[in-house]
Amino acid sequence: MATKVFMEALSPTMEEGRLVKWLKNEGDAIKSGDVLAEVETDKAIMELVARGDGMLRKRLVGDGESRPVGQLVGVIAPADENIDALVAGAGAPAPAAAAPPAPAADAQQAAAAAPAAVPAAPASPVAAAAPPTNAPPAAPQPTPAAPAGDGNGGHLRSSPLARRLASERGLDLAQVHGSGPGGRIIKRDIESAQTAAAAAAPARAAVAAPRAASAGDFEDIPLTQIRKTIAKRLAESIGPIPTFYLTAEFDLSRVVEMRAAMVEMGDEFKVSINDVLMKAVATALAQHPEVNAHWLGDRIRQHHRVHLGMAVATPDGLIVPVIFDADQKRMSDISHEARELAKKARERKLKPEEYTGSTFSISNLGMFGIDQFTAIINPPETAILAIGTAQDVVVPHGDGFVTQKRLRVTLSCDHRAVDGAVGAAFLQTLRRLIENPLMMVF
Repeated sequence: MATKVFMEALSPTMEEGRLVKWLKNEGDAIKSGDVLAEVETDKAIMELVARGDGMLRKRLVGDGESRPVGQLVGVIAPADENIDALVAGAGAPAPAAAAPPAPAADAQQAAAAAPAAVPAAPASPVAAAAPPTNAPPAAPQPTPAAPAGDGNGGHLRSSPLARRLASERGLDLAQVHGSGPGGRIIKRDIESAQTAAAAAAPARAAVAAPRAASAGDFEDIPLTQIRKTIAKRLAESIGPIPTFYLTAEFDLSRVVEMRAAMVEMGDEFKVSINDVLMKAVATALAQHPEVNAHWLGDRIRQHHRVHLGMAVATPDGLIVPVIFDADQKRMSDISHEARELAKKARERKLKPEEYTGSTFSISNLGMFGIDQFTAIINPPETAILAIGTAQDVVVPHGDGFVTQKRLRVTLSCDHRAVDGAVGAAFLQTLRRLIENPLMMVF
């Protein structure tokens, strides 16, 4: 019996996948569990495995092509089975396969983090078309507003077919003259308007014809699945979320001293300044659950466990792997886990459970020499901390001046869930921990 090979939902937020490379050829013998292909999801490169035994009879998608979740991409069947009907119906998506489960404690968080659907942008209107000359005159009475149920939002009377044609052809109904009963816009009005617009186009081009771009003037870069997801998620964030920003500057002198002492103790205790900062952030979050929270529309979910997301830049875009229960881990453990996750992120080998379920995120651009910046909140989280570079700064001390290693951070807060005083209190706790790092050891 034939087995359909679908584009599966290989991550909780995946809506479509790009088949990077087939690992099996048509005619190859297949066993259930064999890896058929590599698929680029919105976060990583995952394996598409066989769900049945037989022969790979048909590959319906080529290397590098994208398909929505649930689309048929191949067929596994015995050599003598007729699969013509399956291949003929390959264009119809099937129900999406279930995504791999997130860790039990974080299943609800992963579900909450799934992006909402973004409405399609309306078609751009073309230049106004002249009223058609070959259509019968409109009825003499004024054009009435569309009645309820006309499907036009109460503005223009038009037939459903006319509205569909106008949308497909990029015509603005407000610029089309209706020749139907009561000034109703019908199919022939759309066709006449399109003809008039096409006739006017050469004249407009002759007035101001721009220089044609040559092949070497630009390069179109196809969107990767991760870049599409970044665009969608950030569009959900910076516009709808009422965000405010709090900036603070911390003295890193004692952090630098503690880190130097830990390095002398051996590789087991070797940590970076960023590792110390992550531990400090996680410890502060445990004391301020109001900041360690998700906005869920009709409620605020304050988390009792701290799952720290850390933004990692990859050649394909930004991804946020998660250090779970970061407040309960030693700095050396955080350091080791952060390095491993960053390496896997850059190699596109993260598993879905390694980048879902964060309760708060940090973004550090200090290694790029950025003094200070603001980060965009990762919904449904209610805050994110942006970390700049550590700098030597001359500051007053007693009757003179001293040089200190100082660091600027900026907390972006969702004002629907986090008030200014709450964000400020969190930064006060963070300052106390960073400027007295031994508090995190005992």
